[in-house]
Amino acid sequence: MIKAMVFRSLLLLAVLACRPAAAGARDLDEVKASGVLRHLGVPYAYFVTGSGDGMDVEIMRLFAAKLGVKYEFVPTEWDTCIGDLTGRQARLKAGDAERGQETPVRGDVIASGMTVLPWRAKVMAFSAPTFKNQVWLVARAESKLMPIKPSRSVEKDIAAVKKMLRDKALLCKANTCLDPTLYDLGTTGAELRLFAGPLNAMVPALLKKEAEVTLLDAPDAFVALENWPGKIKVLGPVSAVQDMAAAFRKDSPRLREAFDAFLADLKKSGAFRAIVEKYYPYVREYDPAFLQGL
Repeated sequence: MIKAMVFRSLLLLAVLACRPAAAGARDLDEVKASGVLRHLGVPYAYFVTGSGDGMDVEIMRLFAAKLGVKYEFVPTEWDTCIGDLTGRQARLKAGDAERGQETPVRGDVIASGMTVLPWRAKVMAFSAPTFKNQVWLVARAESKLMPIKPSRSVEKDIAAVKKMLRDKALLCKANTCLDPTLYDLGTTGAELRLFAGPLNAMVPALLKKEAEVTLLDAPDAFVALENWPGKIKVLGPVSAVQDMAAAFRKDSPRLREAFDAFLADLKKSGAFRAIVEKYYPYVREYDPAFLQGL
């Protein structure tokens, strides 16, 4: 009897040890003990440039220094980053989070201009906001579609933008903040074209006339307006203003709390604003109130 119980206990421990989600999942004490903070990032806008810098890269380097550990960048993709953080893949399906297969944990935090969305909040824990976002409809400059005249109601502005979409080919991106199901765009009469490439390639695809219009989030639009001056125009919003934040595992509360405390100090000192303006200086010119509250 005792031998059987011991055998079952050892078998259970062996199974748990082999679970991918268990390997590499850490909270604050484990991160400090390891001496390394693993930052999961996707090359996107100026949050992670892919050249070793970016707004979120700089913030996470400072956070690692605050913890007294080394900084390690771990490249990932939007389709796999949640699994790389939590040990289990997840995606948006029918307005909710659908859990997928287990996978090895590769990082301690996602910081890559990630938008806080309800379905994502079910599988991860978000920090205090690090940036603001809004999803916009964007067209080529020569398009006959004209930007809306903003009202005092974002709901009215969104409704006006949606009316433009009937019979238009629209580029969008599943499982991101540009997923058309998040904004009920299937009812607009648009031809929804799910883009298979990276977010950074959506404007080039638009300019190659792969669609008449595209969804674009504000940070990427700011970059595109700088990189392709006079080539594109913002028609108006399809979403309310959203938050972007760093994402942590739900079982790493102390690491997230440490980051929030660090972020609060960074904002209070003025260093955070300096980092934002270093990578997004044209936000002040385009919309001075856009980052209000950060």
